[in-house]
Order: sequence, then C-alpha cells, then structure tokens
Amino acid sequence: MVLDGLAVDRTHGGRVRAAVEQELTRLLASGGVAPELKSGGAVPAVRGGNIRVEERSRPADLGKNIAGAVYGGIGARKK
Repeated sequence: MVLDGLAVDRTHGGRVRAAVEQELTRLLASGGVAPELKSGGAVPAVRGGNIRVEERSRPADLGKNIAGAVYGGIGARKK
C-alpha cells in the first residue's frame, strides 16, 4: 500500500503500518470482502474513503482511520 503525500514521522511508520494491519484484519474478519473481489486476482487501484489527518494524530488512530478507508473500497457492502 502506498500512502502518497502522508507526512508521517519515520519513527511512527511502523506503528501506523501495524495499526492498519490490525484494524483491517478485524474489519475483514467481521464484515468480509466485496463479492467482486472474492475470486482473487490483482486490481490496479482501489478507491477507498477519505481520511482526516490532524497535526497531532497518534499512529494508532491514523492507522485505524486508514484501514477504515481501505475497507470502504474492498469490504462487503451492507444491505
């Protein structure tokens, strides 16, 4: 995943990544993946939701927000 234009302190990069992985795993386990992605394969891009980055965002909160935005593009749609 490329987070283009996201200014994260080098020391926080690993924590943001870990938070994204943890939250995205939780979301996928509880809600599943979109039916059109279940067969697998590669996609050139996924349009997720928007995130709001505050100047003093904690890495864990930032990772959780990023995961939510990604899940918005790949997760199962609620009926």
